[in-house]
Order: sequence, then C-alpha cells, then structure tokens
Amino acid sequence: MIQLEQLSKFYGSDHDAICALNNVDLTVPKGSITGVIGVSGAGKSTLIRCVNMLERPSSGRVLVDGQDLTQLDAPALRKARHDIGMIFQHFNLLDSRTVYQNIAFPLELMGFDKNAMKERITPLLELTGLSDKKDRYPSALSGGQKQRVAIARALASRPKVLLCDEATSALDPQTTSSILELLREINQELGLTILLITHEMEVVKSICDSVALISGGELVETSKVGPFFTAPSTKLGREFLEEFLRIDPPKSLLDRLSSDGSDKPYPVIRIIFNDENVASPLISQLARSFELDISILQAKIEDIQGHTLGLMIAEFRGNAAHIEKALARLSDMQLSTEVLGYVD
Repeated sequence: MIQLEQLSKFYGSDHDAICALNNVDLTVPKGSITGVIGVSGAGKSTLIRCVNMLERPSSGRVLVDGQDLTQLDAPALRKARHDIGMIFQHFNLLDSRTVYQNIAFPLELMGFDKNAMKERITPLLELTGLSDKKDRYPSALSGGQKQRVAIARALASRPKVLLCDEATSALDPQTTSSILELLREINQELGLTILLITHEMEVVKSICDSVALISGGELVETSKVGPFFTAPSTKLGREFLEEFLRIDPPKSLLDRLSSDGSDKPYPVIRIIFNDENVASPLISQLARSFELDISILQAKIEDIQGHTLGLMIAEFRGNAAHIEKALARLSDMQLSTEVLGYVD
C-alpha cells in the first residue's frame, strides 16, 4: 500500500545541505500497522511528511496504492491526498468550530453538501465515541477527546492510509491506551493501512504488526514486532529493547552497590531472556551446576504477539571462579547480561 524507494531528503544546498533521509526503502503492506521508531532528530517526522508530500523528497519515489506521488502535478496531488489521512501530536483543531464542524471541514473543501456530510460524519462520531460531544468546541474537550476529533476528521474523506505523527505523545498513559485501541479498531474494521511514528516502544508493542528503526536519516532495521522485541538484529535495536525493559534497582540495593569488585565480590546481574529461555529453569540449573546461591531481586515478563520476553536482576553469591563460569554459560546461551555492580 505504501512503498518508499530510495527516498532521500536534504535541507539546504551544496556544502550546507543537511541530510534528513538517506536512500530509505520501506514497504507498508495493505491493511497493516507499521511503526517507525527512533530518537528525536532521527528523521521520523520527515519520513512521514514525505509520504503525503507535505515535504517533497529530494530524490526517490513515494508510491501509495501504486501511484507515484512524486510525479503528480498540484491538482492531481490534492486529489491523491484524499486517500491519505493524517493526525498530529497537537491535534490541529479549529478552535472556532465545533466537533461536528471540525470533522466536516475536509468534506467542505471536497464540495460535499450538508446531507452528504451528515451521512458521512454521523458514523464517524459513533466510531470515535463523540456522538454526545458533536456540538462542543475544542476548548471544552480533554486531550484524548481532541485526538478523537482529529482521527474522525482524518477519516472523513475515507482514506486508504492513515498517517500518525507522534499521535499519543501529548497524552497521559491511560488516554494513550484508549487512542491506541481506537486505532487498532479502525485498522480492523475499516481495513485501513496505518503508518505511525513514535519514540515509544510501548506504542509499537501495543498495536504494530511491523517496526522500522531509523537513525540519522537511515533505515537501520525492519522486522515483525515479535522478533524485534525478542531478538533485534542491530546494536541500536538492542539498545531500544534494553531501555524498554529497563528496571531501576531499588534504592536499598543501589546503596549497597559498588563498581569495584575487589572489596565486594558478589556481582548483581541484569539478564534479558526470550522465548524458550523464559520457560527454562535456568537460574536453578546455574545454582546447582556451579554451587551458587542466586537471589532474584527483580523480574518482569512481557508477552509480545506470541513471543515472550523477560528481564531479571539477580545477585550471584559463591566462589569467584564458579561465578565467572556461570556468566560464561549465560554468554554461550547468547543471553544479554550486564553487571550492574558488586555487593559484599
């Protein structure tokens, strides 16, 4: 449905040119939800704005439903944009218009009469849970309600594609969850293809089918969501995963930790597990095999689209040579481990 081919975008010219996107190839299948994730300044917003030509690429092709938008003149591009809805972080509602009137705005530009607009808008109000708020103004709405209006407005033209530019970043966690549920419902009921950008791994985990990781304007990694969370193929992917799984040790433990193991011989280890390793009795096996006492200090497990992911912080006590062998065993099993410090 969306296909980006060798997409590049430069700002400025000659020696002062800044590369925002560099030869990006990305395919978003019809009916899927794909998340583009990366740190601030990675090129995410530029990428999504190139999809509907709010930013014109410096080179490359942007195909939506088989049509190359880079080859269209202004009137043809305006028509093509009817198939591409977009929602933003800050809603972009018109304060002087009611909920109903905000949703109607794109239909007015398309030349709909009042009866045709009502026929189109009424089911959107029901879908987004706004039927009882259609006559309110944005100033009387919560952040989540404003985003629902923006979603309904984006759907008014019956697009084939919905672009989401950090659509939940300004919302609290509970409201974010409800908006993500609505997007998934829209995807399933309307068969809408969704491309969203975010810096939040929780958003990707919650609703995306696939994920694309971008850094410095380049596409670093693409994957289905389950494998990405359990076995990212790049260093940057592993860093995102570790940040997502991070558990801050309790203060009582931090007060005991030392970075020097010479006077405090027992290491505190952070271990990341995936799939079959989560279910295996690994800790008890290590304790028996190497005559160690292993105390589990913290742990959590995530189920992500049929894949299981776990994190544990454990204290290893015993003979120093045995501890080294146990850590080597974990390394041989290709488990991600990190020594957080040492305790006595």
